[in-house]
Amino acid sequence: MRKFCPEILAKSEPPVSLKQHIEECLTVYESLKNAFERLPVSNSEHFWEIVRFGIIFHDLGKSHVEFQKMLNGEYAEWYHQRHELFSVPFIDMLNLENDDKWLLKMIIAGHHKDFKSLYDLILHNYKSEEDFFSFGQDGKLDWDQEVEKLNIPQIQSLLEKFGVSIKLNKFILPVELIKKYNRNPINSSNSHFKELVLAAGALKQCDHSASAGIFKVNMLEDKHFDFLYQKQWIPYYHQKKASETIGNIVLTAPTGSGKTEASLMWLHKQMKEFGQGRTFYILPFTASINAMYERLNDKMQGNNEIVGLIHGKLSEYIENKFGDEIYSSKNEKLKKELKESYRALVPPLKVATPFQLLKSIFGLKGFEKGIFEMSGGYFIFDEIHAYDPEVIAQIKVLLEFAINHLNVNVCLMTATLPTFLKNKLCEIMQPHTEIYADDNLYKKYIRHKIRVAKGLLSENIPIIQQRLEEGDKVLVVCNTVKQAQSIYQLLDSPNKVLLHGAFNGRDRNKKEDKLQSENVKLLVGTQAIEVSLDIDYDVLFTEPAPLDALLQRFGRVNRHRINDEFRPPCDCVVYSERNDRDKYIYRNEEVIRRTMHVLQEIELKNEGIVFEKDLQHYLDFVYPAWSKNEEEDFDRVYNSLNDFVKNNLVPFIYDPHSEEEFENQFDGIKVVPSILKNDYINLLNSNQFIKAESLKVSVSKRRFSSLIQNEEIQREVAAFQVLNKEQIMEKTFYTINKKYDDELGLQIDDEYISVESNIWD
Repeated sequence: MRKFCPEILAKSEPPVSLKQHIEECLTVYESLKNAFERLPVSNSEHFWEIVRFGIIFHDLGKSHVEFQKMLNGEYAEWYHQRHELFSVPFIDMLNLENDDKWLLKMIIAGHHKDFKSLYDLILHNYKSEEDFFSFGQDGKLDWDQEVEKLNIPQIQSLLEKFGVSIKLNKFILPVELIKKYNRNPINSSNSHFKELVLAAGALKQCDHSASAGIFKVNMLEDKHFDFLYQKQWIPYYHQKKASETIGNIVLTAPTGSGKTEASLMWLHKQMKEFGQGRTFYILPFTASINAMYERLNDKMQGNNEIVGLIHGKLSEYIENKFGDEIYSSKNEKLKKELKESYRALVPPLKVATPFQLLKSIFGLKGFEKGIFEMSGGYFIFDEIHAYDPEVIAQIKVLLEFAINHLNVNVCLMTATLPTFLKNKLCEIMQPHTEIYADDNLYKKYIRHKIRVAKGLLSENIPIIQQRLEEGDKVLVVCNTVKQAQSIYQLLDSPNKVLLHGAFNGRDRNKKEDKLQSENVKLLVGTQAIEVSLDIDYDVLFTEPAPLDALLQRFGRVNRHRINDEFRPPCDCVVYSERNDRDKYIYRNEEVIRRTMHVLQEIELKNEGIVFEKDLQHYLDFVYPAWSKNEEEDFDRVYNSLNDFVKNNLVPFIYDPHSEEEFENQFDGIKVVPSILKNDYINLLNSNQFIKAESLKVSVSKRRFSSLIQNEEIQREVAAFQVLNKEQIMEKTFYTINKKYDDELGLQIDDEYISVESNIWD
């Protein structure tokens, strides 16, 4: 008679019993049920009961004696077996409908590995009918013999504690289940899709959260919205309207008129009407995401348990918040835990890039968790105007999928959105309500006086210098990094800052901190300053650009109100001639031409005064539609992704090329300036990996290819020891042999240094 361990373990380091793990998963489960009131399932009670069974049964296969030996640190003949395969057969012993059994078997089989891997594992490791002629020489395992190594008495006792009884019968290797699904997977056009992907996502969330020691899923409560309803604050019309509207909205209001507050008032109304769901506040740029996170975190008084933060530079953000603390393994552990808490399901409101949501509809590994988290949720898109046609196409597919399949409500916000683009997005937001700021508010927003100046900006340095000497705070915006570096060096000010995309993360953070903490008299930058930064200058000098970009630049001037009033209109000087290198940045000459026509009309008609109420008319003139190439880009991406979501987005099957394909659409390869190479290696040697990554600068793929051909970029390998472990790791990185310093950034003779508008920052 086989001797079994008295208690089945689920995990080691530290040891966790299977009973404890199931109990912890069920604790998460109860919290999830409350936080996800709007799941798009026909019978919510039945759905959650299925998930409960999944939690109880998902790890029963770990009772295998060899798996237990492995957890106890003993030599074990576990080979390439998977505990999920031994968990699945128990489902046939339950008194459930066949459809429910099928669903349970699917989510249990797929809660770790994809089905293709599981099928290959079965074929390579277990005997089949074809193997009978090998006379046992193939080394394959006998399934029936392996089943005998399950601790059935302990499993039955465990199940009884959770109120579940089973009727023992033959254990069948789930090869047919997995093979059949591989050949005929369920996509989003199948009626079983939603229940399957949501049940899989819920089980994975419970399992992963419990394993990470996260047992509570927080919810937004009335108290978190209290700051919106203070007595001394009288809401604007568009804010009040948002607070009263049920369903999808499109909100148009001037920059700085409280759109964020309006969106949160809308959110509060939806939750009162429909119930709890996760909320995603979506912005295009890292800097704006960080700023919004800090703002909401402060207002909603919940720290990272209420407001989460997710983007590609989250580690760098956390590192920066820690300051210059002396390295310790404890601090590194704390930073890792903090990062996970930002990303985890715990915060009910997350500030993120579209990247975080788009990953799920690209079918990347584990996407079921992402779809589950979005389900029954609320999307708030801010600065929706900032995306190019290809990204807009992706967002449209995401919105169609979220609205049609996941019961998501959407708020779109903008100050500058051409009508044709709004219509394109609103096609799938039906029904929806359009909300506009009232005329009286627009009349208050007279902030800018436009002057169109002849010539190149670079030919007018004395004029800019004169405004500095008169005491004005001066903002200069160039279209290219090289031009910005040149203009910065030509202008003289005791307190000046240069900001663009060719700085590494460390130096950029320092510059942004300086802008927020000091009275910087001169800021020279590129498109990097168009959004996000809460800065306020007296005068702007800028190179020509498309109207929407210029409006963002204007928005950094005369930005802050005193007693609800702005200063008299401030000068925004736009030079009429383009730099030779501008063609690499803004390729649509017709848009630039129409923009300059509009600016000249404003200057003649209104003496340069910009009336924000008229901006929609001007935007529609500049952007009556996309260009032929832009429309083709939109259609190509939309049709391709839409087809993928309909036909190839399937649970438990992941295309190994999907992640590479997803990442390849984003420009930018990170390199270490050669002058910082030793610093980078030293940080790796002390295991300060986040600080090491913050030394890198992004260059475009096109420029990267050119530089590597000229041997100005080298591929290098650094070896370092993992602290507290006898382990040597290798890290591959690229160095660039170009001048770099913390004042000017990376200095390259031509352009394509970095992608300023990269939303995946």
